[in-house]
Amino acid sequence: MVQVSSSSSSSASVSSPVSSPVSSAVSSAVASSASASAASVPSVSPVRLLVRAVVSAGACAALTALFAGTAAAGVGAPPPVRDEDRAGDHLTVTVRDAGDGRDGTYELSCHPAHGSHPDARGACAALDRDTRWGRDTFAPVPDGTVCTLQYGGPATARVTGIWAGRPVDALYTRGNGCEIARWKRLVPLLPDLG
Repeated sequence: MVQVSSSSSSSASVSSPVSSPVSSAVSSAVASSASASAASVPSVSPVRLLVRAVVSAGACAALTALFAGTAAAGVGAPPPVRDEDRAGDHLTVTVRDAGDGRDGTYELSCHPAHGSHPDARGACAALDRDTRWGRDTFAPVPDGTVCTLQYGGPATARVTGIWAGRPVDALYTRGNGCEIARWKRLVPLLPDLG
């Protein structure tokens, strides 16, 4: 709520019970309008100042809504995955040091699921479940992430190929809690090591 008051010396002030960027912009607009008007016009009507403040506040609100709308719409985010992008989904999974006959190199194609992977259908389902618009399914753990000091064993996996129309080259380890969780998200694409 903006209140405009006028004193006998024709100066204007704005008081606001809540401080916000819009109220600050309105205060600045009113103060500059008042000082500019006072220099060129002997008397400034409080109603005129109020109209200027409301127009300035409206413009600020409209710009804020415009920028908030474009951010919410995901401007700059990659486009959603389309069915025609998925037609070429093909991955090569190489697993090392997993033990119990789980090591090897497997081929996997999805939509429809087939290849030398021991559980092609389950692996494709895990990938589909973890694929989200605007997010890299195979992204590494972000730098600076705080992870538990857990060791999940020496197993490593490398996933290469094309997924959702995008190239993939991802390395998986089990050196801490974050890496273990990242591995588990893609089971059964990667072997279940407990």
